[in-house]
Amino acid sequence: MTINANPDATELHTILIADDHPLFRNALRQAVESQMPNSKIVLAGDFDEVEDMISANSDADLLLLDLTMPGVSGFIGLIRLRNEHPALPVIMVSASDDPATIRRSLDLGASGFIPKSSSIEQIGEAISEVMAGNIWLPKNIDIDGEGDDEIAGILANVSKLTPQQQRVLNMIGDGLLNKQIAYSLGVSEATVKAHVSAVLLKLEVDSRTQAVIQLAKLGSAVGFSPDNQVQDQE
Repeated sequence: MTINANPDATELHTILIADDHPLFRNALRQAVESQMPNSKIVLAGDFDEVEDMISANSDADLLLLDLTMPGVSGFIGLIRLRNEHPALPVIMVSASDDPATIRRSLDLGASGFIPKSSSIEQIGEAISEVMAGNIWLPKNIDIDGEGDDEIAGILANVSKLTPQQQRVLNMIGDGLLNKQIAYSLGVSEATVKAHVSAVLLKLEVDSRTQAVIQLAKLGSAVGFSPDNQVQDQE
């Protein structure tokens, strides 16, 4: 994947946009079209669609990713995508634009952060900067303050999970039983049990319920938390 230092508006780029809100998804599309009118733009409304979209567009130049996409909790989507597609630049998009959220996004590998309060012009500026190989942040935001050590610790542990273990963790957060997870992933229940054990070990917790509590803490850090019932299993 090659990104030009000064992207030509006439050059064909592939830009991926992932947001579950149609109005803002359209605003992102308009911003891309204003910067690069000849670009190929691909849209997704949930995290499953995001993964399919990336698989079908392996040469994509940029992903604009909503921080609270359905199908994934908070920062876990970013962590998973950085693990699976390290060459794909990602700009996070969120209504939560506090310095801690922005700092965590950059620490986890994002190339920029666009608040949902941004104008079309600001979104276009962010896209242009990142496509030129730079980091883009909202102006007048100081991200150098103290962070939340507990959230940082949870994120560090989540980053240790393999992509498949991250999928299992999200399904645990959705309240799925082992047999349901096994069916969804196309693996045996024994394999799921092994994944669950590894997830609990890496998260340094003793039960599925405690794992979901950690997911909820990550979600609440960006204004989102899972609300499904969790069933502990042997």
